Amino acid sequence: MVAQIQELEAQHWVKTRSSLDPSESTFLIWKGKIYAFIPGEKKQLLFKMLGLSVSRCIPTAEGSWDFTSRELTYYLNPQTDEVLTKWENPWTGETVPVIHVANNPVQGKFKGNFPAQVDGDSTTFVFDIFPYYPNPLAEDPKFAEYSPNPIYQAAELFKLTVPTADLFNTALSSVSQLKLSWDRIGQWLPWMKMGDRPGQLIYSAVGSKVNGLAELPPLLQDEINNRIPLYKKAPKALIDGEDMTSWLYFQKHFQAYLAGEIFPLPQAEEF
Repeated sequence: MVAQIQELEAQHWVKTRSSLDPSESTFLIWKGKIYAFIPGEKKQLLFKMLGLSVSRCIPTAEGSWDFTSRELTYYLNPQTDEVLTKWENPWTGETVPVIHVANNPVQGKFKGNFPAQVDGDSTTFVFDIFPYYPNPLAEDPKFAEYSPNPIYQAAELFKLTVPTADLFNTALSSVSQLKLSWDRIGQWLPWMKMGDRPGQLIYSAVGSKVNGLAELPPLLQDEINNRIPLYKKAPKALIDGEDMTSWLYFQKHFQAYLAGEIFPLPQAEEF
C-alpha cells in the first residue's frame, strides 16, 4: 500500500509533538551519533548523543496553538557513552571544554493544516527544514577562532510516525506511541574551535515519546534531578525573546567556557 498524503488539522500535530492538555509537559527523547564529514577524508565518529525536548502546547483564542519547550542534548564519548566535559580536537590537538545543548526556550505556533503520509495503521509527519540566517558570532573578532562564517546554514530532516487511530481518538490528549527519525547536516559547533576549517557535522538519531521524567534514560534523569531541575517541566507560557540556540548559548556563556566550567550550567527549577 502506498501512503496517501492527507491534510490533517493542527490539533493532530499537537497530539503528535506534544499534548492537547496545556497542563501537561510532554517528553520526547532521542539518541544517535555525530560524524565529521570532511572533503577528502574518511568519516570520523566524533560523539554519541542523548537528548530530550520537554514541551507544552497552549490553545489560543484564534484556534492556533502556542508551542513552548526546552531542549537538551549531551555529547558522549563514542566508546564509553560517558558525558564529555572536555574534548581533544583531533585536527588541532587542542583540548577544549564541551558545551552541551541547553536551549531554553524553543518556541513556535501551530496553525492551519499539516500534510502527513497516512499508511494504514501508521501516519508519518515529514519536515525538511533548512535554516539560513546571519551568524550572530561572525561580526565579533573574539569569535573568529570559533565560528567565523557569516551565515549559519544547516539542514534538519524530521520524520515522526504515530498510530493513525490515536490521532482521531478523542479520548487521547497525546499519541500513545511515537517513532522519531532525525538527521542533521550542520556547521562545526563553536566550542569545537574549528575556525574556518572545511567540513560539516552529520547527525543521525532516532527517538520516541516517554511518559514523564521517570521514564527518561538514567543519565538525563540524573542531570535534571541534580544539576538542571528547570528541565523537569516545559515553560508554563510563552517566554518573551528569541529562541535559544547553541550559537547564542556559546555567546552568552563564553566567559564560563573560557574558565572551563561544566556545562550545561546549573539552572534552578521553575515554580
